[in-house]
Amino acid sequence: MKNPIAILTIALLAATLAVQTNAGSSLELLGTQANKEQGLPFSEAVAFADLLFLSGQIGLKPGASKLVEGGITAETTQTMLNIRNTLEKYGSSMDKIIKCTIFLGNMDDWAEMNIAYLHALGDHRPARSALGASGLALNGSVEIECIAAR
Repeated sequence: MKNPIAILTIALLAATLAVQTNAGSSLELLGTQANKEQGLPFSEAVAFADLLFLSGQIGLKPGASKLVEGGITAETTQTMLNIRNTLEKYGSSMDKIIKCTIFLGNMDDWAEMNIAYLHALGDHRPARSALGASGLALNGSVEIECIAAR
């Protein structure tokens, strides 16, 4: 595996699992049945101890199967709204986000994405990584995954 972000993410998850396993915590797969019904091969989120790991979110309107129109700003705004809704559904909130990883279909969208991202977070500034990707789901402009406290 040559992707340093993937290596770091796996290391963080492994360290968290190792520490928390000793505390008797259990892994909880969230939103799995709904995703299965939509033919998606992943959980919406995974809870472990007091942490919530969200799968990557894109700019889909809830209940739709296509991206919002309007480019990177509209997609980032919708993505952050989807993150907010998922966090709240599982007992967390935007101010409890610890870390985000942002995938951009075009690094030229960096500045516009940042404006919408910062607007959604207010004064909260979680740790963050961002990288360019050669392709995202549904040919989207942005995908964001988060780790949050519950």
